[in-house]
Amino acid sequence: MSIARDLQQQIQAAAEALRAGEVVAFPTETVYGLGADASNPAAVRKIFELKGRPANHPVIVHVDDRKHMQRWVRDMTADARALAEKFWPGPLTLVLSRAPAVSDVVTGGQDTVAVRSPAHPIARQLLAAFGGGIAAPSANRYGHVSPTRAEHVKEEFGKALKIVLDGGDCKVGVESTIVSCVGDAPRLLRPGSITLSQLRAVAPNLLTGPDPAAIRTPGSTPRHYSPRTPVNLVPSRRLVDVMREFTDESERVAVLSLRPPSTANKFMTWINAGTRADHYARNLYANLRTLDRIGAKVILVEEVPAGESWDAIRDRLKRAATKDSEVREHEVAMEEVGFEGDVI
Repeated sequence: MSIARDLQQQIQAAAEALRAGEVVAFPTETVYGLGADASNPAAVRKIFELKGRPANHPVIVHVDDRKHMQRWVRDMTADARALAEKFWPGPLTLVLSRAPAVSDVVTGGQDTVAVRSPAHPIARQLLAAFGGGIAAPSANRYGHVSPTRAEHVKEEFGKALKIVLDGGDCKVGVESTIVSCVGDAPRLLRPGSITLSQLRAVAPNLLTGPDPAAIRTPGSTPRHYSPRTPVNLVPSRRLVDVMREFTDESERVAVLSLRPPSTANKFMTWINAGTRADHYARNLYANLRTLDRIGAKVILVEEVPAGESWDAIRDRLKRAATKDSEVREHEVAMEEVGFEGDVI
């Protein structure tokens, strides 16, 4: 049997599993997704159970074409239409007013729904074979490092997940850009590989900063994308000194840097991620997973450069490095302003 024919059979099996209310993992250009039939609340709940994800966290509905949006969205604003025209299929998620039939399980109980049309060929073939929307957050345990390879998904879930479609390494490597198109003007809610300048070339009135409507979106809790090993962000000028503070005490340390190491050290594992933002992003989660496995005291991450091409990477690293005390401070602040539940 040819590889292509075998893959088609796997995609058909995954589509049948979705129709039967099961959960499957599949590749997108950003990260691997853990998918269920978005029109089946019981199936979507299985995603939350597998991930250990809080029930009020919305998930993204993946569709194969804009013509299917009416099932999920009450209305498309002019900005939303323009952004979809430019960037779909691709790594852009739009937050829009939900259609009446969309389940609270998908939206986290909000009046909005997050929708995107992925570009990965296997994701698109699965959507076409299934013939409906697929609700899918990243295919990892809640809060952990996102998966960019099929093996990452299998490491996370083992035998608990029967179908994992293997599409190789994800091309983008960080989660989609999220833009809210609810309200008077679109607003950037999560940075991704589509930059602010690219978005404003299509929607010049695009806003940034905290959303006054407090729309909850995937992946924006203070701590997220986190390895089990603590992560510390370190300025470039201090990286070697901080590394030596650990290794001089014979403590194993892991380093994710923009450059090669200047010296060798038996207590150090060093990954040179390079200075190209796209390459750094593509390998970010795989590199964090590699460093997480070595049993180090800490993962030291060299601070990345300024500039919008690094915005998504900077956001993910900041959340990966957030300490438990900072998470609690955030929760207290939310309680003080009367917010009930998690902000994501």
